[in-house]
Amino acid sequence: MVSKQKILIVDDDNNIAELISLYLTKECFETMIVNDGESALSAVDSFAPNLILLDLMLPGIDGYQVCREVRAKLNTPIIMLSAKGEIFDKVLGLELGADDYMEKPFDSKELVARVKAVLRRYKPSTTSSQDADVKSVEYPDLIINQTNYSVIYMGKNIDMPPKELELLYFLASSPNHVFTREQLLDQIWGYEYIGDTRTVDVHIKRLREKIKDHDAWKISTIWGIGYKFEVRS
Repeated sequence: MVSKQKILIVDDDNNIAELISLYLTKECFETMIVNDGESALSAVDSFAPNLILLDLMLPGIDGYQVCREVRAKLNTPIIMLSAKGEIFDKVLGLELGADDYMEKPFDSKELVARVKAVLRRYKPSTTSSQDADVKSVEYPDLIINQTNYSVIYMGKNIDMPPKELELLYFLASSPNHVFTREQLLDQIWGYEYIGDTRTVDVHIKRLREKIKDHDAWKISTIWGIGYKFEVRS
């Protein structure tokens, strides 16, 4: 029997949390609800969720800090939920490692669709695969494997949230090809995103902080257009 995917719902409004849980349970997810940041961090260890729905305005430890602490040790996908709709709040959430951001009030069907979309893109390998099925690209001092969601840079494993890894893999899979921000949003997020093209810029910035320019390759900005993974001959 296939085990259900587990969703941790973190929201201090229990009515909203129960409603989210109801919709997700109908879609055959297993859910757990907690109402504050400290309980969320404990539940991440005990419940081991496949995805976290994280409200920002929490008593005690807020959602931003919860996201920081989860990201310090895990790549579990995080969708932030907030009544705050300012670009600053969205960008800050993404910079801290969130994979998506939804404004309250939100449509329940859209929330479920986004949960499924994020989970589809985050599939750590749990069984061995045939080499032909492995999605991996290699360059000097860099190996990006989207099959088991790993990045090895300069001989060290680099922790990356799913969206960062997918963006890096997509660019590196088409060396020297220029992609617009809109194309990257469409390819990586795969649905109409609630933010804007600055989402791509935030993820590129985070990639550059972890993966520095190499003599043989680098992530290049094409001003006024977008980005490319530039390979030097």
